[in-house]
Amino acid sequence: MSMALLRRMALTAVFTAGALSGMAWAAGPLTYDLKPARIAPDTYVFEGSTKHFTRANGGNILNSGFIVTADGVIVIQTGPSRRYGEEMRAAIRKVTDKPVRKVFVSNLHPDYWLGSQAFTDVPVAALPGTIAGIQEEGHGIADNMYRLVGDWMRGTEVTIPTEPVYGSTVRFGDHRLRLIPLSGHTAADLMILDETTGVLFAGGVVFCDRTPTTPHATVSDWLKELDTVDVLDIRLLVPNHGHIRPDKSCVAQTRDWLTWLDGTLRHAAGSGLDMAEALELPIPERFAALDVLREEYRRSVAHLWPRIEQDSLPRVN
Repeated sequence: MSMALLRRMALTAVFTAGALSGMAWAAGPLTYDLKPARIAPDTYVFEGSTKHFTRANGGNILNSGFIVTADGVIVIQTGPSRRYGEEMRAAIRKVTDKPVRKVFVSNLHPDYWLGSQAFTDVPVAALPGTIAGIQEEGHGIADNMYRLVGDWMRGTEVTIPTEPVYGSTVRFGDHRLRLIPLSGHTAADLMILDETTGVLFAGGVVFCDRTPTTPHATVSDWLKELDTVDVLDIRLLVPNHGHIRPDKSCVAQTRDWLTWLDGTLRHAAGSGLDMAEALELPIPERFAALDVLREEYRRSVAHLWPRIEQDSLPRVN
């Protein structure tokens, strides 16, 4: 079985389980009711749910944001649907009449970029690996979201980022943004550190009080990403999923979960357990506060087990 097929199967698994819990949702006009929260000078975040994609939340499980600079607005992540992107842009106009100058997308997961249709008049920037991933998997990702959240996705089409970016520091008006290219959570993860305010938009590299997702993850590389975050001088950390923190406590939280998850599954495979048995292994009490814990653990087993089981097999030359 090809790795591309395994990735598609894993992606379907991460976005399918948990959706049934959101099938009952209130009738009436669909709206994300986006309200920007000011978290630092010129800096705003739309805080999302820490749950799964469901028809109740329309896929709004991320913290997207924007920075109002003297040269215009910088948008970070565009949300899970065209509707989200349009509502986001309308909410930005209530804060400032400055034009949007650029959009940054941190990785290929659906809530980061499916709202980009609302920003086709400005450059939408992403790492080359993210652009390639969306080109390869974008239509399958969008199809999954249509199945999961239904009418919230009406009119949403795959919109490929238009501008490749690399590691650099760029100035927009009075803000200096350091673009930090990494890989681990996905094959291409972009973090954005506003050196002017000390706000780090960590994307999917750090989860905070929400169990990490692993459909495109390489855990050993993800742990190295966390080492990169540890040495940064920051005042506020904005994870794409979970709570905003004025410290790096969630870096340690994410590292603890990934280390336990990888070690536990490798020990299970080496001990001769099968995948069904691994799915039911106990989770330490210290992780009890993480949202969607058991569900996300089971999805991670589905994503990671095939490779871990393969690694545990004795090599025959």
